[in-house]
Amino acid sequence: MERGDADNFSRMGTLGVEEEFFVVDRRGRPTSGTDELVYGTDPPELLDGRLDHELFKCIIETQTPTLESVDEAETALRAVRAALVDHAERHGYRIAGAGLHPLARWRELEHAEKPRYRSQLDRIQYPQHRNTTTGLHLHVGVDDADKAAWVANELRWYLPLLLALSANSPYWNGFDTGLQSARARIFEGLPNTGMPTAFDSYEAFDRFEKTMLETDAIEDRGELWYDVRPHSEHGTVEVRIFDGQHDPDRVAAFVEYTHALVVDLAERYEDGEQGYDHRRELLDENKWRALRHGQDAELLGREWNQSIPLDRLVEREADRLGVPALVDLVETESGASRQRRIRTQDGVDALCDSLLVPAEETQRR
Repeated sequence: MERGDADNFSRMGTLGVEEEFFVVDRRGRPTSGTDELVYGTDPPELLDGRLDHELFKCIIETQTPTLESVDEAETALRAVRAALVDHAERHGYRIAGAGLHPLARWRELEHAEKPRYRSQLDRIQYPQHRNTTTGLHLHVGVDDADKAAWVANELRWYLPLLLALSANSPYWNGFDTGLQSARARIFEGLPNTGMPTAFDSYEAFDRFEKTMLETDAIEDRGELWYDVRPHSEHGTVEVRIFDGQHDPDRVAAFVEYTHALVVDLAERYEDGEQGYDHRRELLDENKWRALRHGQDAELLGREWNQSIPLDRLVEREADRLGVPALVDLVETESGASRQRRIRTQDGVDALCDSLLVPAEETQRR
């Protein structure tokens, strides 16, 4: 039984970016393309060993190598996107970015044949059969296992803010859900998802992981799909709350802020801060507000005694950690709002086109 190791937490501040995208046809509709793009052809050198498929044959994942700085991460994610778009184009496909594709109807799409996914479909049934979600996952290295567990605990309060800013999935199975991130709600239909409880040490998290494996609750540690987790293989804290994105500038802002946040929390841990003892139910309330209202959300503050507009929280965080790009996000149209506007004004074909990831947008502007 493969397990992680506390000794893997050895480097502080490294970065890794995992992005999930939809493989679409020339009309921008989801189509089965991963057999060819992942297995049937040789990918560009940049993607060699860093390209994978997900549960559905229309969803593909890219991974950057381990990176040393925010600037390096931004350059890498743009280069990886460009390579993926080029690879897809050469084989008759295109690439789209969103938390859910508005025209992805799960009953009409093919599941992957990988044994891991077939096992999940058999065990989980309906919630996994309909799981056409795509996300952005960010890894930040932490140089001590107990520190990583503490940072993951503290990050939970910030996750709804990140979800609200990344909300990019208003449509599900072709209809408007009224949510800004339907992906977040659909994904929570799976076991071992959503807002995790706090762990008072890495040992406590490790015992939990071991129990889940030994009792056959999960088949591998990767099936702990919580919104944040210590990643015991990579030695990172992994943040998994984000919707998939079309715009690389938004991803770059999320990378910068998440990195600054983890580094700041790690320094607080080293200074002996006690941290917060947040109830999961109140964290869940903030997450609900974020997925329902997106950038118009008012989130409960740290002491749970007032609701604070998202733009005020963002301004505070941008100033506190020196990440002005965060303010740019909240001052611009959200992904979910953009999708609704385009569909209303120009129709569903224009909406599909608007989600495509063209090669030129992957370059630094």
